[in-house]
Amino acid sequence: MSNLQADLSGRAALVTGAGAGSGRAIALALAANGASLAVNDLNIERADAVAEAIRADGGCAVPLGADISNRFQTANMIERARDAFGGLDILVNAAGIFHPEPMLTVDEWNWRRQIEVNITGAFFCTQLVGRVMADEGGGSMINLSAVEACRASLPQGIGYIASKAAIIGMTRQAARELAPHHIRVNCIAAGSTEGAESSIAGAALYLCSDAAKSISGQVIVVDSDSAMQR
Repeated sequence: MSNLQADLSGRAALVTGAGAGSGRAIALALAANGASLAVNDLNIERADAVAEAIRADGGCAVPLGADISNRFQTANMIERARDAFGGLDILVNAAGIFHPEPMLTVDEWNWRRQIEVNITGAFFCTQLVGRVMADEGGGSMINLSAVEACRASLPQGIGYIASKAAIIGMTRQAARELAPHHIRVNCIAAGSTEGAESSIAGAALYLCSDAAKSISGQVIVVDSDSAMQR
């Protein structure tokens, strides 16, 4: 977990895809800095485990199983989170699917599933949580993209790269449209290097904090391989 600290006391966060990987690391970092957590994952057992870890450390967390590509499930999840904490101040769209298939043999179902979860699901969460935040005076949103969507490409995985590139465009447009509602929207383009989760969580923690209150519509690259090459 990142050593960066921020006072998030009294704030409530929803993190999708929080049952494992970067989503889990971000959820734990936000909770360690005082935020109450709505822990989402498609696998409710994984969401339960992360919520229990947060509670065991003295934090407040509720597990919420939902498929974010399903608008009904997403709306229900957000209402449950809002009911649990009285509102939502932070959204982190960390849920994602990766099918590393060559472009010429991509399975249609896998293509559609990556688009549905990685970009459509993130849009559902952004739109619906955006309505909540607009009613409550503002908030902060973070979308997770991939460094390969910004510059270098993967040997294969066109559905993943296409959806993660779309996340960057959605972030910038959402930042513009939600600015009048005092909602900040930023993106973390994450590298896949082992051990990067701590740095990704640190970047998310910073973007959620008051130190970043003037930052919106930005893409922050977190990639140790790129740093070592400079």
